[in-house]
Amino acid sequence: MTIQQAFQIALQHHQSGRLAEAEALYRQVLAAEPRNADALHLLGVVAHQVGQNDVALGLIRQALALLPDAPEFHSNLGEAYRALGQLDEAIAAYRQAIALRPDQPEANANLGNSLRDKGLLDEAIAAYRQAIALRPNLPKAHNNLGTGLQEKGQLDEAIAAYRQAVAFKSDYPQAHNNLGVALKDSGQLDEAITAYRQAIALKPDFSEAHCNLGNVLKDKGQLDEAIALYRRAITLQPSYAEAHSNVGLALKDKGQLDEAIAAFRQAIAFKPDLSEAHSNLVFTLHCHSGFDARAIAEEHDRWYQQHAEPLRQFIRPHLNDPTPDRRLRIGYVSPDFRMHSVGLFLRPLLAQHDHQSFEIFCYAQVPVPDDLTRQLHARADHWHSLVGLSDRQAADLIQRHQIDILVDLALHTTRSRLLIFARKPAPVQVTYLAYAGSSGLRTMDYRLSDPFLDPPEVEASAYSEQTFRLAQSYWCYQPMKSPPLAPVPAMKAGHITFGCLNNFCKVSEPALQTWVRLLQAVPGAQLLLHAPEGTHRQRTADLLQGMGIDPRRLRFVGRVPLSEYLQLYGQIDIALDPFPYGGGTTTCDALWMGVPVVSLAGKMAVGRGGLSILSNIGLPELVADSEEKYVRLALELAGDLPRLDNLRANLRDRMQASPLMDAPRFTRDIETAYRTLWQCWCREKKPSLP
Repeated sequence: MTIQQAFQIALQHHQSGRLAEAEALYRQVLAAEPRNADALHLLGVVAHQVGQNDVALGLIRQALALLPDAPEFHSNLGEAYRALGQLDEAIAAYRQAIALRPDQPEANANLGNSLRDKGLLDEAIAAYRQAIALRPNLPKAHNNLGTGLQEKGQLDEAIAAYRQAVAFKSDYPQAHNNLGVALKDSGQLDEAITAYRQAIALKPDFSEAHCNLGNVLKDKGQLDEAIALYRRAITLQPSYAEAHSNVGLALKDKGQLDEAIAAFRQAIAFKPDLSEAHSNLVFTLHCHSGFDARAIAEEHDRWYQQHAEPLRQFIRPHLNDPTPDRRLRIGYVSPDFRMHSVGLFLRPLLAQHDHQSFEIFCYAQVPVPDDLTRQLHARADHWHSLVGLSDRQAADLIQRHQIDILVDLALHTTRSRLLIFARKPAPVQVTYLAYAGSSGLRTMDYRLSDPFLDPPEVEASAYSEQTFRLAQSYWCYQPMKSPPLAPVPAMKAGHITFGCLNNFCKVSEPALQTWVRLLQAVPGAQLLLHAPEGTHRQRTADLLQGMGIDPRRLRFVGRVPLSEYLQLYGQIDIALDPFPYGGGTTTCDALWMGVPVVSLAGKMAVGRGGLSILSNIGLPELVADSEEKYVRLALELAGDLPRLDNLRANLRDRMQASPLMDAPRFTRDIETAYRTLWQCWCREKKPSLP
């Protein structure tokens, strides 16, 4: 057999996927012709295909020394560099291949992949488009173009690209899966389900598609079905950390907090750098009655050490003008500039800001803007989308804008960008509004609170930040369009209805047991709870039945549009604030709809929202300092229908006359806080590195 014959047989083996046989024959060729550039190159390609990328680099470089103008050699060298994470070298190699032969669609597509890995999305998209221009029927290039567009937040264009990919290759499971992700992100849930099911039909062991289908069903409130899909994904891939974290989120929504916490810990064990799973754990601990402030602070510290401490090395000096009284640049960072409680509470603040003294920047992690997004956008001086930007890129952007005070509005909630704050792009950093907790960051200087959430005598060691108390209220409430007030429902129904429309994860077992005591004490009274459908509803009914309560006295409502949600308060006589994590938005909504709220003042700030809100509207007598008093206050209200009628008629007026709805005064309090914090920084001449 001649050398040429051996090479051709090796090539046939290689093209058929018989890599071991191909490697052996390439080596035979090289033994006879050590300077055979093609054999060196293809032996390097085999090494890359079996994961030996250092070996691949050496072999392909030898080939290039012999044939420096071979474009495919440069392109495959780029593949080896990319596999090793050496993106700059990979990009240079692809560019050299393209310079030698501009009509290479594969080299352009691979260049796009490395540019996307490096976060250079615009350049990546251009490279994918060039690959498609050279070969329009290249499904992988369309799929990868879709990925780049999706990361940029251009969902409609991404969907079109994915559809083009599956049009050219209908049996392309990854493209169907990616199409599902883009459809879900754009709110087209039923279409996303179809795409995911097609991906699974093509590839039944596709763990990511099972997990993604679970995400859509979770968003639709089908928690049991979602958990089954997550667990199927985990069966297929036991170390799939994201699936474990998603199981935890669904279990949290079902109120199964012990199981949720275990799932988050499993996710972290499999992937210690998965900061989202760790944030999910941190947030969930606040809802669990078994974790006190010290335990939560310890978990915050573990989160910080794992995810934020390594970023200290990237903190750069701040060159902001230290003039104390100049116009300040305030930056708000949030995924919730949209129809969300944070967006609603932020609306009056942005509307009332003094733009002569404060220049307002909003940094939005919002893939799909809505009407509220547009309202908030109109009230900012500058609006920047963070969609598609890495934490490093976002921090660089913020520092280029010379933001003086950067305000986090998410803490450890979904799509938080706390790791931007870990890079300290602004000299003063503050967290506010997501919930009355802590970030755990050493680089977060302050947390805003009020005298009721955090009285001066409360232990401050639970927080990594210094607490700055606003003069009166943590919240400024501005209701959306509301239905008219309904009469006290007990007057028509003949029985009292207690209700809690908070997220079901806040319905702790101690709270539920306390509510059962109310049902035991008030004959015929009913309890209305907000919870998505699932086995947790029956579990709750069984718990009540075990305590002697007829399950027919318990009613559930699922997720409904805002207008229908507010109308639900027309069925509730007395709202019950959950604990240990109490309500904020729901407490305000209930009061606005004329429903008095009975609250228990907890030891942590997240459990003292009711105290703050009720004190600010002049009803501190509805706040208990013990479960026994909580029951007594609710029973007193239940036994006094004239009082309920009077409260229902007057609560709106009371709220409108209170600090809770005085938007100009509230905004001046916030601005006073910002000015004070800025002047402290100027006075102390804080060093740039914490």
